[in-house]
Amino acid sequence: MLENIRIVLSTTSHPGNIGAAARAMKTMELSHLYLVNPKKFPDAEATARASGADDLLAQATLCTDLEAAIAGCRLVIGASARSRRIPCPVIAPATCAQQAVAESAQGEVAILFGCERSGLSNAEIDRCQSLVQIPTNPVYGSLNLASAVQIIGYEILVAQRQAAGSSVGPAMPEHVPAAADELERYFEHLERVLVRLEFLDPANPRKLMRRLRRLYNRARPDDNEINILRGVLSATEQNRRK
Repeated sequence: MLENIRIVLSTTSHPGNIGAAARAMKTMELSHLYLVNPKKFPDAEATARASGADDLLAQATLCTDLEAAIAGCRLVIGASARSRRIPCPVIAPATCAQQAVAESAQGEVAILFGCERSGLSNAEIDRCQSLVQIPTNPVYGSLNLASAVQIIGYEILVAQRQAAGSSVGPAMPEHVPAAADELERYFEHLERVLVRLEFLDPANPRKLMRRLRRLYNRARPDDNEINILRGVLSATEQNRRK
């Protein structure tokens, strides 16, 4: 099941942090590293900091955008220490790991980490079903990227071994949610229809699409439900043409 869990690092600024994250992953039996627009990679410092995890760097998937990095994933969890104006469900590292292990039995899962200085952007959080927050000192919560990957990786390994040792295995999801790219196509369709209905003003969106994204990310519709929703949108478009 760990084969279906990918670690996604977005816009990492320091190549050494990529290498250190790869080292953290390998110690926790994670092997799928995705890099979204790293500032400098490949790089000798990344290799040096990997300390023997060179194979993870060599097979890392380089992506030009987040959409490519999470394509096919049915669960995307973002790592973020900051509270947001539009709330997103927040879970603990252990809960994150349990969900990732359980859902990896039926599909791809991504754990998303933002750049070192600013973390995940609002646009990146829009693609997440939930956020994982690592408890830290309230007066000094600075956590190195590789350390964050190590902590989440440790929890995933613990959850995986607990599931493997259980006679019933991990709890299986009741339904299989639609993949991230399918959900994104629905959001594009929804936005287009809302604009045509003049319900959404592109010049003054007032965070409407962001709130709708959070709503659907909480609901996590499956493929059939997405098809129904898109059918409703298509029928609405046809009626507007009459």
